[in-house]
Amino acid sequence: MPALRSMRWLGAIVLVLAVLLAWLQYRLWVGHGGAREVQDLAEQVHQQQRDNGGLKQRNAEVAAEVEDLKSGEAAVEERARSELGMIKPGETFYRVVEPASTATADEAPAADPAETPQ
Repeated sequence: MPALRSMRWLGAIVLVLAVLLAWLQYRLWVGHGGAREVQDLAEQVHQQQRDNGGLKQRNAEVAAEVEDLKSGEAAVEERARSELGMIKPGETFYRVVEPASTATADEAPAADPAETPQ
């Protein structure tokens, strides 16, 4: 009889340990803070680092452009010419307009009075 009781206790302990092991495995792989969640967070961190790298590069380009605009007139003049269409006094502005691809060679585009040289 004493051997039978010890067998029951041993079986109960093995059952409790098996349940505990199953519960711990569940928590490790699926539960809160488990391996899957850690892997997802690592991927999010990696994606954010790539995004930050691109934004840092863009910020450096903008900072260089700001420094260029602060330090010299040439950059301001170039920007005024290209973006605002400004010209210096005494200069003549010419605009070259490519003919439309559907127009034939003997059709001349009509002149726009607003585009006359100054």
